[in-house]
Amino acid sequence: MELITAGKMKKFVSMCSGLLLLLLFPESSICMGQEAVVTPYIDGIYEGRSRGYYTEEPYWGITRIKIENGKFTEVHFVIRDSSLHEPFDGQYEKHFAGNPVYINQSRSDWAGVQAYPKKLREKQDTNKLDAISGATWSSNIFRAIAS
Repeated sequence: MELITAGKMKKFVSMCSGLLLLLLFPESSICMGQEAVVTPYIDGIYEGRSRGYYTEEPYWGITRIKIENGKFTEVHFVIRDSSLHEPFDGQYEKHFAGNPVYINQSRSDWAGVQAYPKKLREKQDTNKLDAISGATWSSNIFRAIAS
């Protein structure tokens, strides 16, 4: 009877995991013996909601993403204020009248809401999206959903 060492067991589990992934995702590219597993995005229409890191705030990001041939082809993104029941849009700054810092922040984040879907279609990778200057809030919400 052969003694199974921790090293042999780890190698066996790794090999079985790779084979299981290959069976489940035959279109995947699997590098045996390495940590990296690259799978294309699966075609379909996906919808998601998230608050990102901002769980104490009433804002929800909502996305609808269409993937065709493993690529992002349509990306829609909105942020809704669940306490005021309205979208965060170009008119939202009215809630910050008299506060120029928040008005500028609102404008920057609105620019981000409009730009991030296009950036995702161009880059095809959520990890390669750069935040627009001053629009980190909308970037974090978008990334939390799109990832």
